[in-house]
Amino acid sequence: MHRTEFDAIVVGSGPNGLAAGITLQKAGLSVLIAEAKQTIGGGMRTQELTLPGYKHDVCSAIHPLVLLSPFFKSIPLQAYGLELITPAFAAAHPFDNGHAAILNGSVRETAERMGKDKAAYLDFMEPLVRMLPGLIPDLLGPLAMPQKPLSMAKFGLKALPSSLNTSRLFKTAETKAIWSGMAAHAMQPLENLATSAFGIMLMAAAHLNSWPVPKGGSQSIANAMAAYFRFLGGRIETDFEVSSLDQLPSSKTVLLDVTPRQLLKITGEKLSPAYRKKLEKYRYGTGVFKIDWALDDAIPFTAAACKSAGTVHIGNTLEEIAAYERSVFRGRHMEKPFVLLAQQSIFDKSRAPEGKHTAWAYCHVPNGSQKDMTAEIESQVERFAPGFRELIKARHTMHSAQMEAYNANYIGGDINGGVQDIRQLYTRPVLSTSPYRTSAKGIYICSSSTPPGGGVHGMCGFHAAKQALKDVFKISNL
Repeated sequence: MHRTEFDAIVVGSGPNGLAAGITLQKAGLSVLIAEAKQTIGGGMRTQELTLPGYKHDVCSAIHPLVLLSPFFKSIPLQAYGLELITPAFAAAHPFDNGHAAILNGSVRETAERMGKDKAAYLDFMEPLVRMLPGLIPDLLGPLAMPQKPLSMAKFGLKALPSSLNTSRLFKTAETKAIWSGMAAHAMQPLENLATSAFGIMLMAAAHLNSWPVPKGGSQSIANAMAAYFRFLGGRIETDFEVSSLDQLPSSKTVLLDVTPRQLLKITGEKLSPAYRKKLEKYRYGTGVFKIDWALDDAIPFTAAACKSAGTVHIGNTLEEIAAYERSVFRGRHMEKPFVLLAQQSIFDKSRAPEGKHTAWAYCHVPNGSQKDMTAEIESQVERFAPGFRELIKARHTMHSAQMEAYNANYIGGDINGGVQDIRQLYTRPVLSTSPYRTSAKGIYICSSSTPPGGGVHGMCGFHAAKQALKDVFKISNL
C-alpha cells in the first residue's frame, strides 16, 4: 500500500461500501476501500460456479431498486460499462392448473389481467405508484420528518398492515398468490405488520421500471461502481481482511460495511459499553438455501408466461406460501418451499454457451440451517415445469452456513443484514437519531444493517457517508 494516510477508509466493497466510497470521493476526500476477498462486489459477484462458460450470480441477481435509488441515479454507471436489460415480464407466478399470474407493465396493464380484482388492484396500487417517486428519498433513508408528510401518511396506511390483511382486498386466488409472493421477500411471516411494504415496493418498482438484469451478471454493477470510484481518484485494496481497526492506515474516519456482529469484533473496546450492549441485542432473520444450475435448455414451464419472465415465484397459493414462511421463521423446514427463481440467460445471452442456459434459485430456511434443500427446490420447479430435471447439466448449492462463509455479512444465511420487521426496520442497528454513527467518534456503520436495509440500492452507504462528511469534515451541501 503506497499511501500511509487517507481522509476516509471504507471496509467492504458491497453496494453500500462502494456507494459510501463514491460519495466521500466525490466530496473531494482521499478514500481507500478495503475488501477481504480477491474480487470486489460483496453481494454483487458473478462466477462460473458450475461449468466453464456458465456465469452465475453468487448472491443478488435481479435488481428492482437500482433504477429507483437516488444514489444510483446520481452516478453515471452506464458510462463505465453497466448495461441493464429489461425482461419481457418482470415476474410471473405459476399455478397447478397451468396458468400464471403476471406482473408487468403499468398498473392498468397488470390490472387488466386480474379479472375480478381489476378494480381492487387499481384502487390499491395506482395512487401508490403515482406517489412513490416523490417518496423514495424518505423511504430509502433513516427515520425522519418526511418531505411530503401527507403522501407519506397515505403510503403508510397501506404499507403498515400485514400482507395477509392486505390480501383480503382481493377476491381471486391468483391475485392473492402473486401479492403474497411479493410480500414474502420480507423473509418473515406474512401476518407480520409492515410486510405489505415489501409487496408494495416490489410491485411499484416493476410498474415504474420493471426489474432489470445487469448484462454479464451482477458483478457488472460492482465493476462499474469501482471504475467510477477509481476515476474519481479512489483506491481499492483487495485481499485485505480487516479483523481490527489497528490494521488500517491512518485516517480521519472509518466506515464499515459490516453487520453488528462483525462491528463488535472489529472495533474492540472503542465502542461504549452501552452501545455494545445494544448491538449484542440485534436480531438476525431467516437464512437462505441457494442453487445455481447449468441447463441444456430453458426451463420448460407449463405456463407460457413464465418462459418470458426474469423472475418466477414458485409457491402456488397464498396459503402455501404463508404456511412455509411462518414455519421457517419458527425454525422448521417444510417439504414444499416458496422458491424465488431467476432465469437471466433468457434475456442475457452472455450468461451461457450458445443454446444453453443458467438458472438461479433460493428458498428461505431457518437461520444457520445446513439442511440440503436441493430435492425440495427441484421438486417445486418440476411441479410447474415437467422435464426440468432432465435439463440439468450441473448444479452448485450453498446452505446458510456456506453463505455466511462466503460473505461474512450473511449471518446464518440472512441476506438482509438482520430482520426487517416493524421493530427493526428503522431502528437498525440501534434506535438513534443517526443510525449510521457508532458511539466512537469517527467510526460509522454503512451496511444493510442500517436503514433502509437489504437490497442493491447503495442508500445505506450513501447516508452513512453523508453523516461522516457532516460530522468529521463539516461538509453538508450534498
